Amino acid sequence: MTDSHHEDLATVSSGAPARVLLIDDHALVRDGMRMHLSLQPGLEVVGEADDGEGALAWLASAPPGSLPELVITDIGMRGMGGIALAGALHDRYPELAVLVVSMHDNLEYVRQAVRAGARGYVLKDAPADELMAAIQAVLAGRVFYSARIARGMAELAASPVDALTPRERDILHRIGQGLANKEIAAQLGVSVRTVETHRLNLKRKLAIEGRAGLVRYAVQQLGVEGDGGPSA
Repeated sequence: MTDSHHEDLATVSSGAPARVLLIDDHALVRDGMRMHLSLQPGLEVVGEADDGEGALAWLASAPPGSLPELVITDIGMRGMGGIALAGALHDRYPELAVLVVSMHDNLEYVRQAVRAGARGYVLKDAPADELMAAIQAVLAGRVFYSARIARGMAELAASPVDALTPRERDILHRIGQGLANKEIAAQLGVSVRTVETHRLNLKRKLAIEGRAGLVRYAVQQLGVEGDGGPSA
């Protein structure tokens, strides 16, 4: 890995190492990943789990302010798999970046992972530089796919709505009805901050700026009928 990757990761973490949670049901894989990431000054592995349930338990017990910025997870595990975990994380911790690292290059797995909320998908046999580029991208709020599968991802771009998670579609629908963040949060039983994070993710995925743009998109793409009133 080049020095530029070191500098980029340090920049992404704003001077402090980005905290990483590793999820894989093979201890040897976790050991190798942890050793590799520990060599990067911009990263710190703060926890591990061998399936999705273990990851959620780890996060639930983490002290306030110590949650990771990045979750790196496999897909196929003996317990809760990576796709289900990505969906649970997107609902409970939408601010966390999720990167899937898997041996499977099946496009349907990629589609499901993206719909569940993963920001990136890298193959386990990819070069180390590709993994670091993926980490840098997802921590910066961008998406990243392994070079070997990136060509097939054009299918996902056919309709941006297809890449939204069920929760994001739900919130977009309510935005189109003119509901404010506080109203949406009350209806869904989540915090206003969670709704704000989902709204930012919607703008990023749909390449839309401003409330009015989201409202128009919801009306046009989802057929939403609302009063179009203020939403904040």
